[in-house]
Order: sequence, then C-alpha cells, then structure tokens
Amino acid sequence: MSAAQTSMLHWRVIVPFVLTGTIWGSTWWVITGQIDGVPAAWSVFYRFALATPALFIVAALMQRRLRLSRPEHLLAIGVGLAQFSGNFLFVYHSELYVTSGIVAMMFALLMVPNAVFARIFLGERVQGGFVLGSAVAIVGVSFLLWHEWQANPDAGVIGGNVGLGIVLAVIGILAASIANVIQANPTGRAVPMVSLLAWAMLYGTLFDLGFAWVTAGPPPVPEGAAYWGGIVYLALIGSVVTFPLHYNLVREIGAGRTAYNSIVTITVAMLLSTLFEGYRWTPLTATGMGLALLGMVLALRARRQKGVQVQQSGSLRHEVD
Repeated sequence: MSAAQTSMLHWRVIVPFVLTGTIWGSTWWVITGQIDGVPAAWSVFYRFALATPALFIVAALMQRRLRLSRPEHLLAIGVGLAQFSGNFLFVYHSELYVTSGIVAMMFALLMVPNAVFARIFLGERVQGGFVLGSAVAIVGVSFLLWHEWQANPDAGVIGGNVGLGIVLAVIGILAASIANVIQANPTGRAVPMVSLLAWAMLYGTLFDLGFAWVTAGPPPVPEGAAYWGGIVYLALIGSVVTFPLHYNLVREIGAGRTAYNSIVTITVAMLLSTLFEGYRWTPLTATGMGLALLGMVLALRARRQKGVQVQQSGSLRHEVD
C-alpha cells in the first residue's frame, strides 16, 4: 500500500502517529529530571551510550548494511557532531533556564532553518504558503517567549537566565537543522537511514564523552532510580523505539503528513509543563499557542504540496528529543 493510498484513519497509521508524538512530547519534560543535580553534558552522554548499541542492534535486525565507505563515515561524523552532540548539548543546557514545553515549541520551528539551509545548500525552493505559515508560527512562539521572559524573576538587562536559555535553544535548533540538511545530500541518501544514524550516534557519543569530561570533570554516578529510569526511557523509548515507528510512518503516509505529529509533540510537551512544572497560562500564552499551531499547520500544508525530503518531520531526532 503506497503513501498516497494509506488512510490516516487506519490503525497502522493512527497508533504509531499518536505514539511517536506522545513519546517525543514527553521527552522534553523527562530531560528536566536529567539535569537536576547532574551535569547536563554527562546526562547527554549516558543517554546515547545506552542508545547507540541498541540502535546498531535495530539496524542488524532490520538487515541494513552497517559497513560504510569513507565518505559515508565522514558524513556520519558530521551528522553525529551536529545532531547528537551540538543539538542535544544545547537543548539540555537550555532547559536549565527555560520551561521544557517552551523549548519544545521553539523546536517546532525547526522546519524554518531546514527550509532556509535546504534553499542555500540544496537549491530547494520555498513556497509562499510556507513562508506565511512560518511567520505566523514565529509570532506565536514569540508571545510564549515574551511571557517566559517576563515571568523570570532573574530577568535583567538582557533577559537574565531566560535570555541565555533562548540563545542556547536557538543554537541547538541550528545544529539539528544542519544535521538534517547534510544527511539529505546524495551520499546520505545512499545509506540506510538507520545505519547512518547508528554510526552518527556513535561518533556523537564519543564527542559527548570528551566534552563532558573536560567541562564537568569525572563522570558522576547518580543514585536515584528515577534518574536512571529517565535515561532508559530517553535512550530506548525516546530514541530507539520511536525511530522505526517514525520512518515506517514516512513510508506509509509520506513525509508531509508524518510531519503533523509535531503538533501532537508540542501539545503533550506543554500539557506536561502545565501539570508538572507549574506553567501558568495567560491570554498572551494562549494566543501564542494558538498562533503557533495555526502557523505550523499552514506551513506544513504548503510543504506537503512540495514534498521536500529534508522536511521529514524536521528532524533526525527527535529522535531526539
């Protein structure tokens, strides 16, 4: 059954669609427990130290080739450093200062730098509807960030810690977008995605180990079961289990319609922030959320008409998240 023929109402679509969106939406909140008293860099390393061998096992079970050529290994290194080091290191550190749901909302705009970089480096055209929808979504997220800025008790001339968190999140978004674009080149398209991600995750994990040791000292060994439970959840459920589900959706219904599960993701993320992080809604934030969702729908509809490969849900991640 082709992507054009598969109904969105088929259980084979609904179950993984809702499941991946819900899991990825929950990962943003779970991350907050990974950076409470533990250096964020070490938590990133622990997550991918567990996820990497599991992803290699998935690739083997899927009978995908794991032997890469030299150019393919170089690509995997680039993807690994951008996605599994730069992206996640900045994301984890950003959540030290900004509500997890807001960071998730910011990452919903990943499709914007994806489109810009794809235009610059891959020559892909950007449709007017995508630009309009992206602009509406950016305005909506800006409302949420403005509220976060005002609610920060440490806000100073440049926004205090919230300002730093926003900057870190933006850098993380750009890193993830670079990973998305470079994997879409001819070399990346010739490699089974699960194999490329497994090697990229390995290279990223090795960098994460060095970065954590240099910046945070020797590895801590947290004693709480909740911490290690979070590591297992993020590594296996949030990174490995969702990966085959996500790309099976891309095969079943196409990248454009699969991208709509990002709306489920941010809805779950904001719900969890409301329940567990004490996030308070105001007319400004409700308007911002509404505009962000509306803008995403408009942008994704325009993107779906074009069918650009690099826009697949905006990420290698998330995985990721």
